[in-house]
Amino acid sequence: MAAKLAERLRSNKPLILDGAMGTELQRRGSDTGLPMWSANALFSKPALIQQIHEEYIAAGADIITTNTFRTTRRTMHRANLPDRSRQLTERAVDLAMRAREHAQNSAILIAGSIAPLEDCYRPDLVPSDQELCEEHEELAGALANLGVDFLLIETMNTVREAFAAGRAAEQTGKEFVVSFVCNAQGHLLSGETLSDAIDSLAELRPAGFSINCVSPRYMGSALTEAAAQIARSSPGTHLGVYGNIGNPESDVHGWEFTHDVDEAGYASHVAEWVRLGASIVGGCCGTTPAYIKAAAKTLGQESARRGTTPAGK
Repeated sequence: MAAKLAERLRSNKPLILDGAMGTELQRRGSDTGLPMWSANALFSKPALIQQIHEEYIAAGADIITTNTFRTTRRTMHRANLPDRSRQLTERAVDLAMRAREHAQNSAILIAGSIAPLEDCYRPDLVPSDQELCEEHEELAGALANLGVDFLLIETMNTVREAFAAGRAAEQTGKEFVVSFVCNAQGHLLSGETLSDAIDSLAELRPAGFSINCVSPRYMGSALTEAAAQIARSSPGTHLGVYGNIGNPESDVHGWEFTHDVDEAGYASHVAEWVRLGASIVGGCCGTTPAYIKAAAKTLGQESARRGTTPAGK
């Protein structure tokens, strides 16, 4: 299969990932009630999903992410919709592809999102190894068959689930990136170290390791550790990072909005992440197209000073 992500990253210029989908749907009045979270809009507001994808592209994103964070069979069973996983996954991929087509920019990459099967912030809820293998293989296979450019395994809070999802992605033959959610100390929420996580998954040969859904204020040390461990155990693997703005609010709609880091401040963090070695940068929960636009502008200005241009621009 064509290694589109590796090809784009070969220029050594950072790729800009899009920002949040779920919290952006919530911000715009769409139902994000649990357990389905962002997947609710695949029923009720598909046009809004496509619009948000298009706004991220217009803001400067090189990569848009399918709204498949909660289209798993497990989530559908919990929502009493046991036969809708494949249908909603197909709809989510189609909306991303329609957004790319509407933008008339075939260079845009589409990442197929794969999330933890249970709560992103509850490592104690991670299912059995058999369930992890079966359910991640199901979604990874569906996304690969539907034609996404690569798989983005994100917000992983344990090494065990990250490995199961990574193995499922590897078996599809698609490129994939594994992204971990960390605490303020730079450890996975399970307490495992980021270094151990990267070392454990290196044998799967992902295209990249990443950190996501962490406040940009706490990202620096984790990013430095990740870069050092990649150099030791997975040389040549790319590094990604996309932070959040706000706080999880899991009992009702899923997210509490804040503005503790504004768009310009976030863009400054993004520029620093690139200086620390990140080659894929974007936004997670709470970020908006305005955050991605500010980041793209800042990276464009820095590239111009160095006499280069951002990837895909």
